[in-house]
Amino acid sequence: MSILAAPPSPRWVQAGFKRFTVSEYHRLIELGVLTEDDNLELLEGYLVHKMARNPPHDSTLFRLSKMLFRLAPSIWQVRVQMATTLPESEPEPDVALVRGDDSAFDRRHPGPADFGIVIEVSDSTLDADRIDKARIYASASLPEYWIVNVVDRQVEVYTQPSGPSALPAYGSRQVFRPGQSVTFALDGRRVADIPVSDLLP
Repeated sequence: MSILAAPPSPRWVQAGFKRFTVSEYHRLIELGVLTEDDNLELLEGYLVHKMARNPPHDSTLFRLSKMLFRLAPSIWQVRVQMATTLPESEPEPDVALVRGDDSAFDRRHPGPADFGIVIEVSDSTLDADRIDKARIYASASLPEYWIVNVVDRQVEVYTQPSGPSALPAYGSRQVFRPGQSVTFALDGRRVADIPVSDLLP
């Protein structure tokens, strides 16, 4: 049973924006048409504004990234708000656990085959992270997706991605609340159990 399956056409389609391929997006960056000051990311072919961040979001991101930097095995990188290249998107997730040494991504962004876990810290973006980002990550077969949900004070763990399909989605969803711990595992191997209360402000 798919969790949070949604039609492939995202909310921004109705705005009539032009679609770009990932290659076209890269070319716009190379030419200087798009810069980091534009605060955009490519989602399903559309240039979408990244949401402004508030103190609870950034405080949660700080706690999460500090913990993962400490816990992650040396063959894994902890990447914070950096681009990843997917078939039709180039999102910048809050945190990504990707396999590779320090030089692995000197000439390319991580792709689906590099991923262990992708994580979004959600407050004002909760609906978009549950629907749009979940669809994008499931379609790209990213194996595990966490939403650190600041609004409801819980961590949602999504697994069993469908891969490309008419309704991309994750097949399993688990919710962990303060007093519980989330298992941090990579390549099927448990690294640590992380208390939910340690992640939330």
